[in-house]
Amino acid sequence: MIVERLWAANELRNYHYLIACAETGEALAIDPLDWQASLALAKARGWEIRQILNTHEHHDHIGGNAGLVAATGARVLAHKKAMAAIGGVDRGLGAGDVIKVGRLDLEVLDTPGHTMSHVCLLSHADRPALFSGDTLFNAGVGNCRGGGDVNALYETVAGQLARLPGATRIHPGHDYLMNNLRFTRHVEPANEAAAEWLRRCEGVAADDMPVLTLAEERRINAFFRLSEGTLREGLAERAPAVRTGATEREVFVALREMRNSW
Repeated sequence: MIVERLWAANELRNYHYLIACAETGEALAIDPLDWQASLALAKARGWEIRQILNTHEHHDHIGGNAGLVAATGARVLAHKKAMAAIGGVDRGLGAGDVIKVGRLDLEVLDTPGHTMSHVCLLSHADRPALFSGDTLFNAGVGNCRGGGDVNALYETVAGQLARLPGATRIHPGHDYLMNNLRFTRHVEPANEAAAEWLRRCEGVAADDMPVLTLAEERRINAFFRLSEGTLREGLAERAPAVRTGATEREVFVALREMRNSW
């Protein structure tokens, strides 16, 4: 599996991706907002974009569909409940569906929370990879203000994503790494792993940011550290409503509310 990350260079700091099969040259475009750049890169690599995957229905993830479909004839794939909102979707997706890209198989995960009709793609290759849209960011998770639900997001993160292998490489829909690391340090000042990543990535351009694994996320992403004493101690100082014996769900919800206004 070949993965190319494209940086949209916009205010929303979008990433989008091409996944290509090295044997057949067939490619899948994920959330190709800058469809011209996606097409140019595919042509330069000798790939044919046959499918487009929208992780969810927000405009900054579907805005390139029409142009790329017109240029390539690619089929559009999205969550079955997002088809009407997106328009022009050729295949509605559900949990456990498989998207074939040449000889590659990508598993569809139904991941509600950021919106209630969001999908992630999981590759089970030798180097597993998760294309997480706006569900999971490096050192953070998505907000729920555009049609989502924080309790659904908790269930997705705790019940699905946290259980993936530590070697899983995370490919999010935006570059929010530095700000999310600063948030981790805000709620967990003792987190030296987050401090080290801040130092390592200071001054690095968005299109050169590292690809992190889930194992690394467990060290620096507050939303994976809900039972950690150092996180709970730091959070208690900033959110006294979170009592000492708070459940992991309650800690998650408190963190997401803090991040909304931080």
